[in-house]
Amino acid sequence: MNRRELLKAAAALPLVPAVLSNAALAQGPYPSRNITMIVPFPPGGQADLAARPIAQALERILGKPVIVDNRAGGGGGSVGNAAAARAEPDGHTLLMTLSSLAVLPEADRLFDRPVAYEVSQFAPIARVLADPTLLAVPASAPWKTLQEFVDDAKKRPGQIPYGSSGPYGTLHVAMEMFAASAGIKLLHVPFRGAGPALTALLSGTVQAVASAPGTLKQQVDDGKMRVLANWGAERIKSFPDLPTFKELGYKDVEFYIWAGLFAQRALPAPIMTRLREAMAEAVKAPEVVKTYETAGSPVAYLDAPEFAKFVAEDSARLVAAVKKIGKVQ
Repeated sequence: MNRRELLKAAAALPLVPAVLSNAALAQGPYPSRNITMIVPFPPGGQADLAARPIAQALERILGKPVIVDNRAGGGGGSVGNAAAARAEPDGHTLLMTLSSLAVLPEADRLFDRPVAYEVSQFAPIARVLADPTLLAVPASAPWKTLQEFVDDAKKRPGQIPYGSSGPYGTLHVAMEMFAASAGIKLLHVPFRGAGPALTALLSGTVQAVASAPGTLKQQVDDGKMRVLANWGAERIKSFPDLPTFKELGYKDVEFYIWAGLFAQRALPAPIMTRLREAMAEAVKAPEVVKTYETAGSPVAYLDAPEFAKFVAEDSARLVAAVKKIGKVQ
């Protein structure tokens, strides 16, 4: 694609500026060096699951190494998100993050803290995964059903510990949404990401976790964990016998954990176009499809315009949930 064609493509994209900076024009063909894909969580969680096969596919497609950088820290991924927001908008620093992206700035405002970043600093490139969250407990736990869990929690308010990826991260918001609807109080134990929270569940440090199917399926299949309920509106293929919260009478308990690739809002339009094209190809790569399906999280691809609309709508719902939950630790 020559420069004339690139500029024509840029004019058709409302998501990013159509005017190229001098720096962008001077850097030559994209990519010109290694690409860093920031994952704002430790290995083992949904964002990491989403990032690694995509990074391998993009490396083949773009012809430069794509390095996954697990930059955990802060509540629910705020450190990695903020680092990506501050990066040079040249396409060499990308962000694979989760639905908590929009929640964390709202949580900062709720507690009158400096806001680490704003969602408006990012340009959505593509959604890759979108799964309902599942409630998991250790296989050794006494609860075989959600009702047994709720009954026990009512007898022991604030005593059943659950793990999360950090305050107001996806796992925290999902559990507090359920707890508020059920009229129970649980003990929140925050970790640096879903991976450490799941490790804590396996070790018995916590007794419950809300997480995506892809990070739970192998542990459930191996008999190490049990799932009690599904936050989605419908049952899912990887856990067909698992009832939804709505089926169990919790009509307002619905939550999804999605993963998507972002760049900076000021990214030059031709680079955005190249990344969109590369992502459309990457999600069809056999190794990506196989990895996701094996984990029980099939590809849920959305291109930039549709993904931007999805993020706006989902973010509005999650911000409303955070305001309803209020200040919790």
